[in-house]
Amino acid sequence: MKTTKTVFALLMGGLFLLSTTAWVATTKVAPGLTAPRPAPKLQKYLYVVTPGVRNYLGYGGHGIQVFDINNNHKWVKFIKTGGLNKKGKPSNVKGVDVSLATNCIYISTLEALQCIDLVTEKLLWEREYEGGVDRISISPDGRLIYMPSLEKEFWTVVDAKTGDVVKKIVTNSGSHNTIYGPDGNFVYLAGLKSTMLNVADTKTHTVTKQVGPFSADIRPFTINGSQTLVYVNVNGLLGFEIGDLVTGKFLHRVVVEGFNIGEVKRHSCPSHGIALTPDEKEIWLCDGANHRLHVFDNTVMPPVQKTTIQTRDMPGWITFSVDGKYAYPSTGDIIDAKTRKIVTTLEDQNYNSVQSEKMVEIHFVDGKPVAAGDQFGIGQMKQLARN
Repeated sequence: MKTTKTVFALLMGGLFLLSTTAWVATTKVAPGLTAPRPAPKLQKYLYVVTPGVRNYLGYGGHGIQVFDINNNHKWVKFIKTGGLNKKGKPSNVKGVDVSLATNCIYISTLEALQCIDLVTEKLLWEREYEGGVDRISISPDGRLIYMPSLEKEFWTVVDAKTGDVVKKIVTNSGSHNTIYGPDGNFVYLAGLKSTMLNVADTKTHTVTKQVGPFSADIRPFTINGSQTLVYVNVNGLLGFEIGDLVTGKFLHRVVVEGFNIGEVKRHSCPSHGIALTPDEKEIWLCDGANHRLHVFDNTVMPPVQKTTIQTRDMPGWITFSVDGKYAYPSTGDIIDAKTRKIVTTLEDQNYNSVQSEKMVEIHFVDGKPVAAGDQFGIGQMKQLARN
């Protein structure tokens, strides 16, 4: 009998717990009170725009491949884009940047600039411009775009919301790569037909300074966060050169040791791609001939070569994650910046290799973009005041 009562009591207790749980689950919060909400989750995605290696569709198709940084860079989704040439074929993607002011991602192609809403993922507008469009850069406040013509004589300043032209800046340098300074006061304009880096004042949209000359025409480049130093790739050099952004003087030439220049698939330049780690302690350099990244200690001047990393293909560009944890070469190798190990490689939903020289990190909270990285691997230390 005692055993039967015990079982009955346990059963009744269980029923009471079940009914209580059900009551709690179905009871609404009293008027005037609010139930606690979980903190919004920060989502970090890598937006990889293709075709980002010339017009080769075999490296990811035509559009934006999106990867979840916090989930081992797993493929998330594919976003359709514009960017067709007059024959209806996908055109080479030349650059990518983000404006938080407009909540849009901007993609430049050989002929045009397109603006895509990051929330709706709809193409808002696509406009062709005189001279074509090369690698763009957007102001820190997200309102202006400095847009190089395609290796021609000028840059065009456009309104990020409408795409309307604000001003034209003639440099006669073969306009190519563009970096907007972190404080928004200066834009750095590199032409691949000039040994001089032009510096434009964003208040007047005019060139007010030049840096150099460097030993050959300038290719990809990056700057430190305080805008006192520029690190440039130049034609014919497996290595890089350094200039003083304040005085305009050439400072150093750094050559990769232990490797031959060799032949490269693209760009006709041994080192096409250079980036600073966000803490500016290291420089990572592309080596197209040897399919490698060379790492340099940037805490000494001139920087000293430290190590090398083999990549799965020719690297033609490199940048870093916002937190500095990952290096992102164009090969689609995801490299742990601390251990130098390749932790994964970018693959689409069908396990095909994805590669691109045009990618940018974007952070979202509740589906809205709240932060973005940059495509150039710019240093993030701003402790030094620019004169």
